[in-house]
Amino acid sequence: MLDDVSLNPRLTAALCVALSLCALLAVPGNFPGLSGDARLTLAVFALATCAWIGTPVDDTYIALGAGLALTVTGVISSDTLFGTLGDSTVWLLICAFVLAAAVTRTGLAGRAAAFLVGGARTVRQLTHLTTAALVVTAFAVPATSGRAALALPVFLALAKALADRKRLVVMLALLFPTVILLSAVATLIGAGAHLITVSVLWEATGDRVGFTQWLLLGLPLAVASSHLAAEAVLLTTTRRADRGGPVHITAEEIQRHSDRPVTGPWTQAEKRCALLLATVVALWCSEPLHRVPPAVVALIGAVVAASPALGTVRLKDALRTVPWSLLLFMAATMAMGVALAESGAAKWLVGGVPSGITPVMFLGVVVAVGTAAHLVLQSRSARSSVLVPLVVAAAAGAGVNPVAAALASTAAAGFCHTLPASAKPVTLFAEIPGTPTYTPRDLLRLSAVLAPLTAALVLLFAVAVWPLLGVPVTR
Repeated sequence: MLDDVSLNPRLTAALCVALSLCALLAVPGNFPGLSGDARLTLAVFALATCAWIGTPVDDTYIALGAGLALTVTGVISSDTLFGTLGDSTVWLLICAFVLAAAVTRTGLAGRAAAFLVGGARTVRQLTHLTTAALVVTAFAVPATSGRAALALPVFLALAKALADRKRLVVMLALLFPTVILLSAVATLIGAGAHLITVSVLWEATGDRVGFTQWLLLGLPLAVASSHLAAEAVLLTTTRRADRGGPVHITAEEIQRHSDRPVTGPWTQAEKRCALLLATVVALWCSEPLHRVPPAVVALIGAVVAASPALGTVRLKDALRTVPWSLLLFMAATMAMGVALAESGAAKWLVGGVPSGITPVMFLGVVVAVGTAAHLVLQSRSARSSVLVPLVVAAAAGAGVNPVAAALASTAAAGFCHTLPASAKPVTLFAEIPGTPTYTPRDLLRLSAVLAPLTAALVLLFAVAVWPLLGVPVTR
């Protein structure tokens, strides 16, 4: 074991930091403003964060261990720990995956791809039509890894049609995961990190961000950042000559990589599924009118999607697609967030925020940290679990609206393109046998351009756009 640790500098550094923090917290004379529960919470939080950073242990296992430690030591009750599994956001995600399984089973995604991409006649048109199609998938498939798996056959069809233009294939290989990651902010179900952010805000401040409000704030940012990223990908991976030639992708070429028809008359199952999905999304968006919670709407949609008479997928098959590990991770980290807030640990941690810092400066720091956090924490949900409770607590001291600060942090954390291991979609499209794809050097070149652009765009939305949509910078 010691040999393994010595061979892993990252693990060694994480262990040293964690043990040092725990030793400082164990001395009663240190940090006189901290209660016993706050000390225990900070120690568990530090150990969990360092384990996420420096060990190969599964993120969910670490989160469950942290939640159990906080429960056994009496910082939170067992009802708090287990109650998080019944949170409405957990049910929303479960039902969203059932709906996604129904959509995937019918092959609607292939039809949409053939319809959109088939209209491209130039490289730039192909790039932006593909981007638009990927943004739309955020409403049908929760979680970025699920969207990446759904989009892979479409990419393979495009790569086959453009086999004689290698640079364009590499560009598309980089475009798909880039847009999938940045467009996730469009909807509340786009990533598990969003649900963690909403839960932390509710527990810490009582502010409830619903599906409709998230859509209003996130969709414009998703569209802007995705198409901005598309231009960045196009310009950093292709030359003028590559972009000059015409393109023509036929439905037949996409059909060869799909086991479902992408043209011709719609089947009854496709019609029912499309109508159901449109109804669910419409009900989500009109929540202020009918007051039915999004989780209840999703549950109704899931029951219909799996029903024997009207459904397109069996319930047991749909439930197999649900990422239960992610749900347990979310529940455990919600409990950690409750402990940070109720013990006073989060408030103490951010008590040193400089009094002279302006709201814009504070949001700039939040966005910068959120953008760079993927270099340390690969899991998007883990980044939100660590950062959002601290950002929400610090926002009050800086005179910043905690909703604006939490959303800015979460949106900035959507950038995770620097390394192949930074996100699952990036890893998936980096390793495709028989198809040319991008190299780590391509990722670094794109990140050098895209990181400051996306960070500036998130800050612009937080300061200038979101206030117009009901989320002011200060409160």
